[in-house]
Amino acid sequence: MAKLSYSYTPDYFSLTDILCTEERLSCKVEVTLPRLGFLDLSSESEDLKPGTKLELPLWLAQPLNISREPIVSIDIPKTYKEGYREILLADACTVVLNKWNPFYYELGMYLKKFNNRDCEMIVDSLLLTFRSRFRLVMDWAQNPISDPTLNNLLPRLERELFFAGRKAKQQLNEWLNKGSNVIETSQSAVNLKKRKRTDYELN
Repeated sequence: MAKLSYSYTPDYFSLTDILCTEERLSCKVEVTLPRLGFLDLSSESEDLKPGTKLELPLWLAQPLNISREPIVSIDIPKTYKEGYREILLADACTVVLNKWNPFYYELGMYLKKFNNRDCEMIVDSLLLTFRSRFRLVMDWAQNPISDPTLNNLLPRLERELFFAGRKAKQQLNEWLNKGSNVIETSQSAVNLKKRKRTDYELN
């Protein structure tokens, strides 16, 4: 059976993608939506009026926003706004990103598709944050005495890197332990050296 994909772009078989797109976003209705008034529990109107604020899952909010005349506008989550981006810019390694959002990187990449002035800056912030934290995650993975629960502090993408780094370190140690302390020259190399010596002596 083929291994399921863990890509962070829309992927029908990716559990990461499915969980990420369940994130609820604050939206504002921009046009009248007939017979959808029941979505607003505070309204008795049959229709959903412009200006109504709702929380919609990402998978629904995205197609309603990307048209030329969007049906809803999106308010990006606070952890991607300027104040939080400045925190990451100051010292990304001190932030427990998993508490901000377990799918912080994946959701951020989705937000770039929305019509919002912050979207381009979000992508730049994600890249800088990942670069800043990559060495920290790898240091944790390579350190045998590090707390094994550290991975619980990491968002999904960094957690996958943590486990991959730890597994690679374990495999390297196992390979080194299988070998002997003395590295012997292969027989083919010995024979080649003898032939070269013979040829030199004959010349």
